[in-house]
Amino acid sequence: MTHYLLSMPHDAAEEPTMASMDPAELAAVMAVAGAFLEELAASGALVFAGGLHPPSTAVTVDHTGDVLALADGPYRQAPEYLGGLWVVEAPDQEAAVAGAAKASKALGARIEVRAFQAVPA
Repeated sequence: MTHYLLSMPHDAAEEPTMASMDPAELAAVMAVAGAFLEELAASGALVFAGGLHPPSTAVTVDHTGDVLALADGPYRQAPEYLGGLWVVEAPDQEAAVAGAAKASKALGARIEVRAFQAVPA
């Protein structure tokens, strides 16, 4: 089976964190996210999941030249950023999209589906 990345974009104009959310709103989001994760785990599809801190907390590492360069913040500015992700195992893209549709409905967010590349034989 193929592994798929289900990713949840966030608007770059906002940098929500669990600590900054209203406790009741956070509890509601965690409940629906937890239910989705439990369903993925029960089906055997869940490989890994996690939420990311906002881009302002990133460090960009560039050691492509002779000198190591570190820069605070993301590599590039963008209108959206990756806020959370799931890595799932699915028999095909149709099944991965069906899982993403459940996440989208439950979380009220758009979800991007991308397959991991397989090394050519």
